[in-house]
Amino acid sequence: MILDDYLRRTPTSAQWSQRARKSMPDGVTVDTRVFNPYSLYVAHASGVHKTDVDGNVLLDFFGGHGAMVLGHCHPRVTAAVTEAMARGVQYAACHPLEVGWAERITRHIPGAAKVRFTGSGTESTMLAMRLARARTGRECIVRVATHYHGWHDFATSGYNAQFDGSPAPGVLGEVAAKTLLVPPNDIAALEQVFAQHGADIAGVIVEPLGSHFGLVPIADAYLQRCAELARANGALFILDEVVSGFRIAPGGIQSLLGLRPDLTCLGKAATGGMPGGAVAGSEDVMGMLQSSSPRKVLHQGTFTGNPVTAAAAIAAIDEIVEKDVCTHINALGDYARESLNDMFDRKGVRWLAYGRYSGLHLMPGLPPRGSDPFAITRGEVAKPTAELAAALRMGLILEGVDIGGRGTVFLAWPHQREHVDQLVAAMDRVLDRLGMDGLLDKHDLAQATPA
Repeated sequence: MILDDYLRRTPTSAQWSQRARKSMPDGVTVDTRVFNPYSLYVAHASGVHKTDVDGNVLLDFFGGHGAMVLGHCHPRVTAAVTEAMARGVQYAACHPLEVGWAERITRHIPGAAKVRFTGSGTESTMLAMRLARARTGRECIVRVATHYHGWHDFATSGYNAQFDGSPAPGVLGEVAAKTLLVPPNDIAALEQVFAQHGADIAGVIVEPLGSHFGLVPIADAYLQRCAELARANGALFILDEVVSGFRIAPGGIQSLLGLRPDLTCLGKAATGGMPGGAVAGSEDVMGMLQSSSPRKVLHQGTFTGNPVTAAAAIAAIDEIVEKDVCTHINALGDYARESLNDMFDRKGVRWLAYGRYSGLHLMPGLPPRGSDPFAITRGEVAKPTAELAAALRMGLILEGVDIGGRGTVFLAWPHQREHVDQLVAAMDRVLDRLGMDGLLDKHDLAQATPA
């Protein structure tokens, strides 16, 4: 059994998990690390490999939730962080590195005339929504159901539950009522919510590829329509490029589609894989943060724009641009999806590797390739049982590969085709094991494609 082998291979992780549960809820510091029977504990990482506390070396295809575009401990970033750390972590004063960081964002992100840094991607979307409300004098924010914009009150309800508009636990009903949820890819529903509430809408915020880098995909045409409707109704168009910025292109998806959002939210790659975030936008909207503004928006944060994160961000952005990193990892994403789907066809297993650019998602029971990927719904994404999802990740860990808990894969600069080939071979063997453990439902099995 996969579970039995996992327990045998990771006894030290089990010990750490047992100890952690005595001082932390579920024994974790963030919900996404809840994993039954226990989470894997990592001791160190370098490049595209990480080593757990039992000494098992894993080929990493999750890369810090997509943040580590350059891989773990990239020499240029590590050197920049080490030098900055030696000079001080927090000055309670302005410093030259924050200026250099801001200049790089305004240089590469088309919609960025001015920048303010934040402590995380969550803080970035929170500030962007506040700016939209202050700029327009309106209260409602349009969000796409399933899209992730962090965990603050205006982003929680309607992410993975409360799709009826009810408040998530701990969120005020008045806050949830000001969030107008629309289904992914449903342009008619989008148009309807603007027709009904246009005068009350401060902004529309959207993940450019769909929830979690395309787990629930959206089409570029839907994204364009969000921008058009926002402008036509006097609302702000907020593009959440926390994951996509400096990953799919140095200028994010807005540089590829010709979009000019009023506000752009950044994090992950844009912060060099360090804690931090940024909001960038037009002169007039960002002017709401100036002390001279009659409707000045409050923005603070002890470690906002700190020199260590700024140093990492500058080094990472320069490396991404100079080495044309995005072209390499996007091409590798194409290769990975094609290779995995070829393997699924050969095995006669009805699974699909889908996605765009440098990421992909592994899901059972989805329509075969060649069908419309944007027709994939939240219900279909939810098909894998918790038991199957856990067994898939456990099985891959036993094969020396780690992916995201939802079956998500991110490519990084140090990845090469041979690493993808290892992933495909590991997945091939894990599918056999899932079948032997009786975890593959009959709808996952299809007639093998003739040679």
